[in-house]
Amino acid sequence: MVPMSIQPIPLDGPRLYSAPKELLIDLSVVIPVHNEEENAVPLYNEIKKVLDETDLDWECIIVDDGSTDRTIDHLVEAFAGDPRLCIVGLRRNFGQTAGLAAGFDRARGKLIATMDGDLQNDPADILMLIEALDEGRGYDVVSGWRKERQDKFFSRRMPSMIANRLISKLTWTPIHDFGCAMKVYRRESLTDVQLYGEMHRFLPALCVWKGARITERVVNHRARVAGKSKYGLVRTGKVILDLMTVKFLNDYLAKPLYLFGKLSFCSITLAFAALGIAVLQKYDMFFGPQVQLNNNVLVMFSVMMVLLAAQMLVFGVVSELLVRIYHESQGKRPFGVRQVIWTKELDSKEAERDG
Repeated sequence: MVPMSIQPIPLDGPRLYSAPKELLIDLSVVIPVHNEEENAVPLYNEIKKVLDETDLDWECIIVDDGSTDRTIDHLVEAFAGDPRLCIVGLRRNFGQTAGLAAGFDRARGKLIATMDGDLQNDPADILMLIEALDEGRGYDVVSGWRKERQDKFFSRRMPSMIANRLISKLTWTPIHDFGCAMKVYRRESLTDVQLYGEMHRFLPALCVWKGARITERVVNHRARVAGKSKYGLVRTGKVILDLMTVKFLNDYLAKPLYLFGKLSFCSITLAFAALGIAVLQKYDMFFGPQVQLNNNVLVMFSVMMVLLAAQMLVFGVVSELLVRIYHESQGKRPFGVRQVIWTKELDSKEAERDG
């Protein structure tokens, strides 16, 4: 067997492989897998067949997410010595989000494609998604849409349809299928995008929040022929909680006082409404028996709402201070620059400096 290069896995490495631009390659394909020993080898063979017919300089990074079967062994036995294959083995099962993040850490591609390792995604669609990047004004992210999805309706497709519509509305991201792993990103769109928990399905929304242009294309979806699905209705609760996180990050990370201000306004409104009803009940002008103010629970409720409103405003001010510390301490900017165009003619020194 040809010896394989084995390197330790840094736990706090860069978000993306920080190589000089001249060392970057055309395409990185990142695939997280977990217990896919029957699918991993055929999948990489399909990828090689598709990409070898192009002029692309490519690599494939397969991240083994703590598999308990022989997924890594089968890949090493089949493709030992292949310089385009990198296998990253995580210490345990951290989840698909961690698998993608580990793959992104090592990706050297100017374009980064992602897909599942269960053979349900068609590697031939990678080229179609890459072509879509340059259509129209140009896009930063092209997401796959499994329009003819080959999964069970009640346990997989129906919950996914509901979740996709909800996510699209709340994140203002105009795609139909957030759960489709088949996507292609320009490298720049993933810069400074951090992944935690189960956030991989919201990656397009996070990119859009950073200013990326996104579109989608219908992709082929094949029925699973080997292995077991890792998804189910159990993940629905996690999706809802992660959606709340993404909604906050998208709308209020740079202005948290707006969120707490809205909550404070709602509390004040409820306080005045409750106090108004209590006054009407005192003069027997509201439905129900006459109730004195000192015996009316609505008066106490009104006081509680006023105190809650004050707390919300304090939380908002503290959050504003924390956001400023977050951005300023790391040198972050709450915006992204797509390009800079100078219309003036540059002299030789300026051209050398900028170029």
